[in-house]
Amino acid sequence: MSQTVFITGANRGIGLSLAELYLQKGAQVHATSRNLAESSELQALASNYRTLTLHQLDVTNYQQVAELASKLSAIDVLINNAGYYGPKGYGFGNTDIEEWRKVFEINTIAPLKLVETFYPLLQRGSSKKVACISSKVGSMTENTSGGGYIYRSSKAALNSVVKSLSNDLTDEGFTVLALHPGWVRTAMGGPNALIDTKTSAAGLAKVIEQSTQENSGQFINYDGTQLPW
Repeated sequence: MSQTVFITGANRGIGLSLAELYLQKGAQVHATSRNLAESSELQALASNYRTLTLHQLDVTNYQQVAELASKLSAIDVLINNAGYYGPKGYGFGNTDIEEWRKVFEINTIAPLKLVETFYPLLQRGSSKKVACISSKVGSMTENTSGGGYIYRSSKAALNSVVKSLSNDLTDEGFTVLALHPGWVRTAMGGPNALIDTKTSAAGLAKVIEQSTQENSGQFINYDGTQLPW
C-alpha cells in the first residue's frame, strides 16, 4: 500500500523537491501553498501526477488548517516544511519585533498546531511519522557566531517542540524528528549554498524512511548524522 504524505510549503525549494520525490516513489502526496495561483511549478507537477493533491493553505490560519483536516482520512507522514526567515540585515540593537512574531508564528507555533490538528489523521496512518524541517542555526552548540536572533530562536524553539512531541507521542507509535536540510540553494539559502534542493530532499526522505521510534526526538542532518541541540 502506498504512503500518504502531507507536505507544507511545497510550492518551491525543498518542499517542491520533496513532493516530486515522494510522487516518484509512488506515494499519495498532499502539497500546500499559500497561493496556488502563483505556484506554477507545483501546478505543473500536479498535471503530471494524478496522485498529487494541491491545497491552498496559510499554515498560520488555524481555522483553515482544521477545515482541511476534516476533509482528509489518514496521513502516514507529515512534513512541516513551510518556513520564513524574516528580514535580513537586522541584528543586535535593531531587532524587528513584529517580524520576530511573524517568524515564530510560521516556524514554531504553526508546526505544533498542524500536529495537534492532524493528530487523528496520523493515528489512522501506518507510519505515524512527523518531520519538522528545522535548521542547524537553531542548535545552541553550533551557535559560535551570534546574530540571527529571529530565525535562530524560532528554530531552537521548534527543536524544543519536537522534543516535547516525541516525549508525548512516541509511546503511541509516533516518530517525531527535527531535520536540518543542509545549506541549500533556495531563495532563503542563496546561490552560494553547498547543495541543491534535490540532494537535500533525497537525504531528508531517506532519513524519514529509515527512522524508527528509537530516533524519535532526535535532531538529524539530511545526511543522517545526529546533530547536537
